[in-house]
Amino acid sequence: MQSPPHATRPLLRAVMFAVGFAAAVVAVAALPARAADRDRLQAYLEVTGFGVALDSIALAAADAPVMLGLEASDFGHEWERVAGEVFDTGRMREMALDVLSETLDDEMLGHAAEFYASDLGQRLVAVENASHMREDDDAKRAEGLNLLTEMPEARREVLRDMNAAVDSAGTGVRAVQEIQVRFLLAASYAGVLEYDLDEQALRALMAEGEAELRAQIEASALANAAVTYASLPTEDLGAYVEALEHPVMARVYELMNAVQYEIMANRFEVLAARMVELQPAQEL
Repeated sequence: MQSPPHATRPLLRAVMFAVGFAAAVVAVAALPARAADRDRLQAYLEVTGFGVALDSIALAAADAPVMLGLEASDFGHEWERVAGEVFDTGRMREMALDVLSETLDDEMLGHAAEFYASDLGQRLVAVENASHMREDDDAKRAEGLNLLTEMPEARREVLRDMNAAVDSAGTGVRAVQEIQVRFLLAASYAGVLEYDLDEQALRALMAEGEAELRAQIEASALANAAVTYASLPTEDLGAYVEALEHPVMARVYELMNAVQYEIMANRFEVLAARMVELQPAQEL
């Protein structure tokens, strides 16, 4: 499963990851039903690549200080330890399992399995998983922009359609705004900031910049897709778009996007509370 096409620069690492459903997803359905629901979901995380996508959220920790106008070094030598504890990959996977156990139904799982178990599904998963943990966002974006410059318009249009289908509910911009608001308010309440933030004023400020944010998100998503799917022919990507536009697949993506958004927002709030524990680094 491709990731939702949304990002601001501070959140780029976290929200531009691509989520892939592995062909081996059929193994999930082979596990005993009902009595092994949790086991089936655990296998689902492993065989679909969604677990790796959740793990990649941890890369967002490095960008948290940027949203405060600071650097990780400003929080002293304990920063990496605290960030690692908050964005613990095992904890994030457990959070996802808790939500999926209440929301992922057999129809959604079966429909996703049928597509991603195909030859095309396997090849999509391979390139998406390779994109998950690539950390150099600037280099990736530059590569994507170069590819777009030389790309036929027909292929660019397919990539745009793909990104639109991934976020058919149009929640990407609002989700990015909500993650930022929740983090900034949590930092303010915890005393990390030297000033208090007014939630209403902050949301009004976000609303004023929504059009610019949307344009930034679309540009980042297109560049990311250009790099991620560079090795696949346009015909395959067209078939992917058709699969993504199926109503059941749209439900799958809506759920996966929501899980990613909530876990990310939750972890940023917890990180804000923990940041106040850290002693600012002192220059010698």
